[in-house]
Amino acid sequence: MDEISPLLGDRQQESPELLSPNLRPRHQQLIPTPCGPIKSWSELSCLLKLYFCFTIVSLLALMGLTVTSIYKERTEDSNEENLTVSLLQLVGILFCIYYVCRGVLQENRQELVVFVLSVLVVMVRSVVNFSVLGSKGKQELLVRFVCIMCLGVVHILCVLSLLVLRPNMMAFRVGGALESFQEQYFLLNLCFSMVTFDLQAQLCLCILITTSDSVMSVRNGIILGVGVVWACLTAAVGAVAVLKEAKVLVWVFMAQNLPQLAFFVYLLYTVIAKWFQDGTYILEAVAITGASISLVIKVVLFWGLVRLVHSFGQGLRERMFAHSK
Repeated sequence: MDEISPLLGDRQQESPELLSPNLRPRHQQLIPTPCGPIKSWSELSCLLKLYFCFTIVSLLALMGLTVTSIYKERTEDSNEENLTVSLLQLVGILFCIYYVCRGVLQENRQELVVFVLSVLVVMVRSVVNFSVLGSKGKQELLVRFVCIMCLGVVHILCVLSLLVLRPNMMAFRVGGALESFQEQYFLLNLCFSMVTFDLQAQLCLCILITTSDSVMSVRNGIILGVGVVWACLTAAVGAVAVLKEAKVLVWVFMAQNLPQLAFFVYLLYTVIAKWFQDGTYILEAVAITGASISLVIKVVLFWGLVRLVHSFGQGLRERMFAHSK
């Protein structure tokens, strides 16, 4: 009995989760980050490493082409609507880089779905913008248009086949075998993804306000500055509220979204007031589509937050960061 006692003592000091190794997937130590635990680079498969590097390089190349287009459109006094679409494309590409990084390293299915949606939005903007351009404009943006469409199709197919449709093991690693913890982890990731997706939509709407006038008025300049700061502040509060399980910050975040609804109304009023002043309706369609997408994002976000708040304090946060230590 004396020879067995030390073994029993060591076993009692282990975490309860370590007592059932057959219920846990074999994996290396997770790395703590402000956005939650992630896998180490060495744990990724060779195929996934190859796709991840290809995605980052291709998105950086598209970003370079978009920056070049913006520079030409600014220096050559091109159509303001083309400049607006190029700026929106740049914001979309930057967020796509963030989505795919977090989605791959966290096996975050919700973030990968948002990445696919962002790629689709970038592709749709390219099709709409390219279809209404003249022959000269099409020649200038032909390379960027072809690259966006071809790479967009490749990314969507690869993400769906390699990542989204495969079993998501990160929820099991963090939540363990309990389905309730896995559901909480799903809701947490959904809310966090919607917070960043909402920030992207808000920044795009601010760009629309900026470019609604050929010479931006003082009023629109003030609204732009306040809108950008308010969108970033709202996203920061929402992210902290979700990760820290702070109920007070959740209600503060919801209250912060009320002025943004007034911002939607003002944007639509600004665009509709100039509806018939020119023969094109690119900005009108983009503004209405952007406002509609933002409203859908907020509805999904509020639904997820209401459900997630009820699970605050039940141990998910401790499990997330305990696995990261």
